[in-house]
Amino acid sequence: MDVAVIIPAVNEESRVGDAVSSAFAAGASDVILADGGSQDETVAVAVRAGARVVATHAGRAIQQNRGASGCQADVLLFLHADCRLGESCCEQVRKSLQDSRVAGGSFRQSINAGGLRFRWLEWGNAWRAGFRQCPYGDQGLFVRRIVFEEIGGFEEVDLLEDLLLARAIKRQGRLCLLEGPLHVDARRWESRGVLRQTLRNWWLLAAWRLGVPPNRLARYYRRHDQ
Repeated sequence: MDVAVIIPAVNEESRVGDAVSSAFAAGASDVILADGGSQDETVAVAVRAGARVVATHAGRAIQQNRGASGCQADVLLFLHADCRLGESCCEQVRKSLQDSRVAGGSFRQSINAGGLRFRWLEWGNAWRAGFRQCPYGDQGLFVRRIVFEEIGGFEEVDLLEDLLLARAIKRQGRLCLLEGPLHVDARRWESRGVLRQTLRNWWLLAAWRLGVPPNRLARYYRRHDQ
């Protein structure tokens, strides 16, 4: 199976090169940067690393849909620009999808920061993705192209697009959690605090489940460069 890695980015010049290089090293057949209007050297860095670039409006859902429309691979893997794939990740994806019951999945994380609090965070995220079948975008969501097309891709909302996609995939088949690892930058937790960031995420999810629209909740979740 061909695996295309799609990286949505805005102003990620310091990290996007590593993300693109990791995708090729992991065995991706195609790497697409879906750029949402970067004002820095993000596009130039990605191109030097070998990525193809599509330009679109900012917003991860919009960017990822646009990136997916630009390739014909059997499998789509969505990688955040501050994450890196482990060397065997694409092969793990191919092996997992030999089971026709599997529609997609994600990876165990390795957060690039020391301390027990980050190990607990890795464990909790793996439990959520594996046991509850509820992975987030920073765990490297992948999906069969045919399933992605059947569910209509990402719902184009300003927040929680990853959760909505995972729920839609789960209705088509099983989501598996692969060993990875997916290496994750700790910047958001380090800048805002692990507990504070985690509680904010839980608050946003609770509000959404109570009926608050994702586009309204997005006001309370700042982009990394804002």
